[in-house]
Formats: sequence, C-alpha cells, structure tokens
Amino acid sequence: MNRAAWRKSSYSGANSNNCVEVADGFPGVLPVRDSKDPSGPALVFPAASFAAFVAGVKRGELA
Repeated sequence: MNRAAWRKSSYSGANSNNCVEVADGFPGVLPVRDSKDPSGPALVFPAASFAAFVAGVKRGELA
C-alpha cells in the first residue's frame, strides 16, 4: 500500500479531512483508509462487497 494513489470522494469537499480515501488499481479489492491518518492502517475489501455497500448507502438502506 506504500505506493497506492489515494483519493477522496468528490463529495467530501476540498477542505474536508473527515472522510475516507480509496486506492484504485488493485484488481478485485478496494483499499480504504482514514484521511486523518494517512500513515495508519488500511482496510481492504472485496471490490464487489464495497460496491454493494455504497449502493445500499445511496438507496438509504443503512440510515
């Protein structure tokens, strides 16, 4: 993960530090980390599972 190119959601806002970042380019998985602790641990999720989670959030299923 040392060479991962991390990005935040465009919904986070330019000056927001309270969000998660994801790294693309890892086939089949999606690394996620806390933007406030960039040198801290990253969680790695199966890409399909993370996509299902995001879809559920967008549909309001996890409110």
